[in-house]
Amino acid sequence: MTTPPHRRAATIVDVARRAGVSKSAASLALRGTGYVSEQKREAVRRAAEELGYRPNAAARALVESRSRIVGVVLNDLRNPWFTGAVEGLGTRLDAAGLQVLMGDFRLDSRSGGSLVPKLLELNVEGLVLVGTLPESPVLARAAAQVPTIALGAPAGPAPGVTVVTNDDVAGAGLVVGHLVALGHRRIAHVDGGDTAVGAARRRGYGEAMRAAGLAREIRVVPADLTEEAGHRAARVLLAGPDRPTAVFAVNDVVALGVLSAAEELGLAVPGDLSVAGYDNTPVAQLRRIGLTSVDTAGRAAGVRAGELLLGRLAPGAPRPPDELLPPVLEVRHSTAPPPA
Repeated sequence: MTTPPHRRAATIVDVARRAGVSKSAASLALRGTGYVSEQKREAVRRAAEELGYRPNAAARALVESRSRIVGVVLNDLRNPWFTGAVEGLGTRLDAAGLQVLMGDFRLDSRSGGSLVPKLLELNVEGLVLVGTLPESPVLARAAAQVPTIALGAPAGPAPGVTVVTNDDVAGAGLVVGHLVALGHRRIAHVDGGDTAVGAARRRGYGEAMRAAGLAREIRVVPADLTEEAGHRAARVLLAGPDRPTAVFAVNDVVALGVLSAAEELGLAVPGDLSVAGYDNTPVAQLRRIGLTSVDTAGRAAGVRAGELLLGRLAPGAPRPPDELLPPVLEVRHSTAPPPA
């Protein structure tokens, strides 16, 4: 049995010939620009569909001197907050006719590669860095070459990077204020380790505790941003006789680890222990979990990051200032007054 030869891909010339129009008219009709009669536009559309024509993005980029591609770099695909943020970002960029190329900075670094230079080689028009990326010469050079936005990080990883993020200090204060209003005094914090997000939320926790007159009750347990770290920290924190009546976890993933440890130790949530997280991820919203959490408006933050990037793509546009988005506390059934 012989394999049939591959069919030659249709070109814009083939489409124009089939539609009975010039090459330039076919190109304008497919791009939706310039004046082309509705009759010719429909003929070109039908011809392109019949021939299975796919526009050559590389050729179009050469003609227009732009790629219409934005590089999106995530620091860790496992973080569920990124789902809404990237959805909002992609929706806004797509409405402006831009495509997204996305990669995981953490995985790429482990393999010895360098994701950002690869994106620059593809002539991306801008970069969006999602999450907290480490400062590096690579990111500094990239930010100097193309407009760059940091989404969901307390600070940009390089000069010239505009930051769009949640006010983590204020958000942590909302959690502590809520727990204090319920009557809790022994409120512990499982933190995010040596990360910028962790530092900001730890600072907000400490400031709110002192403002409530609970400076002597401040208790911070080191962890990181994973469920396993939250579980390990909570096993130690909750095992002693002086265990807290409430735990504020640095994010929802860590809070899940705290909930697992509480269950293993026979502690009822919220009867024996109140637990709150941060990010208001889809997991927190599950009825069985019902986790009180700070809503960081991930999708809205992504949309705003897209708007700021589009503004920076205009010739001569200045760097916009950083934006802190106000947090909102979503109260669910994982928090309640402390036990008598």
